[in-house]
Amino acid sequence: MSSLLAHFMTSSFVYGCQKDYWSLTKLAVFSPERVLSSRFKMYMVESKGGAIACMLFSLLLLGTWPALLTLLERRGRLPQHTYLDYSITNLLAAVIIALTLGQFGPSTPERPNFLTQLSQDNWPSVLFAMAGGMVLSLGNLSTQYAFAFVGLSVTEVVSASITVVIGTTLNYYLDDKINKAEILFSGVACFLVAVCLGSAVHSSNNADNKTKLDNYSNDCKDGVRTNGVTSFKPTNFNQGGTNGLEDGDASEKTKFGTAAFLIELENTRSIKVLGKGTLIGLTITFFAGICFSMFSPAFNLATNDQWHTLKDGVPHLTVYTAFFYFSCFCFIIAMVLNLTFLYYPILNAPKSSFTAYLNDWNGRGWALLAGLVCGFGNGLQFMGGQAAGYAAADAVQALPLVSTFWGVMLFGEYRRSSRKTYTLLAGMLLMFTAAVAILMASSGHRK
Repeated sequence: MSSLLAHFMTSSFVYGCQKDYWSLTKLAVFSPERVLSSRFKMYMVESKGGAIACMLFSLLLLGTWPALLTLLERRGRLPQHTYLDYSITNLLAAVIIALTLGQFGPSTPERPNFLTQLSQDNWPSVLFAMAGGMVLSLGNLSTQYAFAFVGLSVTEVVSASITVVIGTTLNYYLDDKINKAEILFSGVACFLVAVCLGSAVHSSNNADNKTKLDNYSNDCKDGVRTNGVTSFKPTNFNQGGTNGLEDGDASEKTKFGTAAFLIELENTRSIKVLGKGTLIGLTITFFAGICFSMFSPAFNLATNDQWHTLKDGVPHLTVYTAFFYFSCFCFIIAMVLNLTFLYYPILNAPKSSFTAYLNDWNGRGWALLAGLVCGFGNGLQFMGGQAAGYAAADAVQALPLVSTFWGVMLFGEYRRSSRKTYTLLAGMLLMFTAAVAILMASSGHRK
């Protein structure tokens, strides 16, 4: 009986995934001559099972890279330096995908490979891909500042929810309604509820922090805490220092969620937020959400040409070629804005210079890693969307489930908060989880 059960489970798994990596399997068993024959085609995700696998892996990656950027900001590294490093490897990920998956097999008129498409007259689609890269770059840059004001968890939940409400609706109609509307829009409604709960979570947590700081002030006498902790010295991560928030001896660390922790965090981070109103952080977050809601529909138009902008006989851009152009313009926008912000910083970030950026190696490895993680996450999202519909692929906006985990575990978000805050947080995550499950259940199949 156990052998029959094992055989059944193995057969079911293989059946759901065999279409997607069958061409890659042939690469291992066929001779080189046969691999190069015209029967070997470019690898593309085609089945629903393969698309969902791409979405889940994308979810993990896209929920992790914001935590890396938040870590660096809280340690005092300038966001301009971090985002410049991030942008380099983000583009590198797209180049790697294009030169590998985009080059498998011979180029055919119906499905040209990456290098062949670079010389084709497909500029209308290229411009759509570039537009998507532009709004994604603006959204990512905005979230880096929003992380400081409202925290990792709320930023991701609110911006992702706005993305789903607007972006999923647009993608549903662009994809000729291949997703199940009655299921899809139930998920969108859950995301809309998550937006409201996310705002309430931040407001409640902000009130909790204010109470902690007020109580702390009452316990201080002549600048010395009554419980033995004396003062907090600012630490500059760019000068090679570390802080007690994530590093250092346990005896020097303050406890997550305490007023002492909040004050030490303010002294070490690069963007000062204590005393700033909730409105600033939420405004930046909502702007980021609007930007994020546009990049997926733009990419959809780039790969499927629903508006018939290409000339007759010109093939659609493959996911890999579109992602390359998408990432190139994302890189250009990031370079222009962040080089400007070096000399004209915003939101109380310190002024810097290009020379200072080149010499700032503290934390550079984490920033470069964040760019790779985000780049591969975006690529997997688009691969899954091309197979199962970009509306269903918006399920990767479940990334707040991952980022909230990092926010609590690494940064102490919501530690020692009120019962009201915990209740709102649990409700927000519950609605968010339900929305993601519903969106995945609406997956269709692109013909």
